[in-house]
Amino acid sequence: MTRPGTLIVVDHPLEPLWRGAVVYRVLTLLTVIGVSVFHMREYASPIGAGVVLAVMAAWTAVVARVYLGDGGSRDLRGPFALADLVVSAGIMLTTPLIVTDAQLDAHAPGMGSIWTSGAVLSCAIAFRVPGGIASAALISAALVLGKSRATLTELSDIQILVLAGLTVGFASLVLDRAAERLRRAAAEEAAAAERERLARVVHDGVLQVLAHVKRRGAELGGGAAELGELAGEQEVALRTLLTSGDAQVDEAGHRDLAATLRALSSPRVTVSAPAHSVELPAGTVTELDAVVRAALGNVERHVGADAPAWVFVEQVDDGIEISVRDDGPGIPDGRLAEAEAQGRIGVARSMRGRVADLGGTVALDTGPGRGTEWIIRIPGATA
Repeated sequence: MTRPGTLIVVDHPLEPLWRGAVVYRVLTLLTVIGVSVFHMREYASPIGAGVVLAVMAAWTAVVARVYLGDGGSRDLRGPFALADLVVSAGIMLTTPLIVTDAQLDAHAPGMGSIWTSGAVLSCAIAFRVPGGIASAALISAALVLGKSRATLTELSDIQILVLAGLTVGFASLVLDRAAERLRRAAAEEAAAAERERLARVVHDGVLQVLAHVKRRGAELGGGAAELGELAGEQEVALRTLLTSGDAQVDEAGHRDLAATLRALSSPRVTVSAPAHSVELPAGTVTELDAVVRAALGNVERHVGADAPAWVFVEQVDDGIEISVRDDGPGIPDGRLAEAEAQGRIGVARSMRGRVADLGGTVALDTGPGRGTEWIIRIPGATA
């Protein structure tokens, strides 16, 4: 039994669509066989019609077995959907050899008829909207070539093919994305439950010891006070990790920038980030984390080990903006240019280089007596 509140993850969300495609293929095969038997005596080649129907039945059995597979690591449904498209177009192109012009003038269906639309559905499921549109175009071309005409009947059939490919392709895309979101939510739920369990264990041991060392260090003073401050910083960092969690890389290769930067919180560093996840490519998050750490390290070196700093993360219309600010003495005008002229690359050059590689910009707002603020902007970075 599933616990209340537990998310149920669907590993293969498109399975119902594949099963529906198989049912559709079987039903349309029976329909085409019935219509062909009714017109059999009128065909130019009744034997040829029988051979085509036999091929259709055999191919239906083949694709039904493949489409009803488990979609595992050796999922062949995509390649078979393409093969299905080729076979269906070939069946339709046999129309001039079997169906007479008189039958076509009387709006009789070509060979394969509605059965061939099953290939459009299969390609739409396998390749989403582009697959549905492209396969509908190919089957439509085979329809017009096979009948050598494009009357209102053929145009209506083409319209149905395009709409079917578009609708099923969009449905498969929505189901796939919904399943991905559900998988991510389930992973976050499992991670939150594990953090809660660890928090209960750690709270009774490590956190209490760190808090005790912090208090005793403050009471004793001297070197013990410094050890107490370090213990306090580690306590805050550990609490942040237990409440926010480490930013893991998901199946799409993304990490949560907000969770990554929240892990930098300490008694002197305040991080303000969106409550929701800010998903970016893992490499981008790693680089931005390094840039922010460099800016914070610069504050510690030039303003003081106890100097407060603030990190702000914001999603803007054109991407991500990160601000790292301190209330130190600021950087005098021309100081950075002078350092570069002397051959010292420094943190500023390193930060700008990393951000430039990401296609972003770094702006510096500083001045004597008004602190320093680094503003990092990465356009188009939101996932």
